[in-house]
Amino acid sequence: MKNRAFLALLLAGALALPAIAQQTTSTSPDQSTSQAAPASPSQTGASGKPALQPDTHEGFWGKLNPFARKKYVQRQTQPIRDRVNELDELTSSNTKMIKDVDGRAQQGIQLASAKANEADQHAIDAGNRANAAQQTAQTATTRLTTVEQVVGNIDQYKAATQTEIRFRPGQTVLSKKAKDALDEMASSLKGQRGYIVEVQGFSSGKGQPAIQNSQKMADSVVRYLVLNHEIPVYRIYVVGMGNAPVAATDENGKPKRISGGRVEISLLKNDLEQLASGATPSSPASQQAPQSTDQSAQPK
Repeated sequence: MKNRAFLALLLAGALALPAIAQQTTSTSPDQSTSQAAPASPSQTGASGKPALQPDTHEGFWGKLNPFARKKYVQRQTQPIRDRVNELDELTSSNTKMIKDVDGRAQQGIQLASAKANEADQHAIDAGNRANAAQQTAQTATTRLTTVEQVVGNIDQYKAATQTEIRFRPGQTVLSKKAKDALDEMASSLKGQRGYIVEVQGFSSGKGQPAIQNSQKMADSVVRYLVLNHEIPVYRIYVVGMGNAPVAATDENGKPKRISGGRVEISLLKNDLEQLASGATPSSPASQQAPQSTDQSAQPK
């Protein structure tokens, strides 16, 4: 009977030893943690919490407890799982921040590229406008030079054409041949500007009768130009020269006087018409050979 009681007590003690060892082991990390010194900043992890300290207390069974239960293992591994979860969250947060920064950087690069392209386009447009302005300025300068030249020569008339009509002594009526010559000269004057018509009458004889006769012949030419070709009167200058000597000379070198009567019609132009048409004033026009219409053989 005593042997049985001893065996029972021995068996109970053997069963109680693992529980006491496990309790000692479970309480030892807490005590070692509570007694450990605070972690230095160099021992702080990426999550901002102190780094996990290895368990240096071996306990009753050493590093390996053959009788460890599931809850004991979970308590031992729970800090590691927490740190792993924290690291996962931190990694996810850092990845998201990196993506946000990269997205903003790409957006900034695209915006800068768009602004650069817009600036290039503005520069091209500005260059085109500058070229257009330069061309306009050159055109205006050329036009101004032309205007200045025309204004400076506004009273400088150049002989364009010259027509001469001859009359029999005492005759003042225009013949058909004389009218045709006047038509040919005046046909191109309709709608033009910057011209004048100079009409000079010459007559044989002496004194006042010659002047009056030459004036009558010149008046007949002016009347025909005004009525038949609508040439304004203010563009016609008339003078009766009488028996004034002409520029031609005879064989003795004296001024040549004519017999009968004649009228010289000279068309004079300046650069105003060329300015109105936008053309550059040309050099003085060469004088055309005077057209002579002799109506001395015509009947009265």
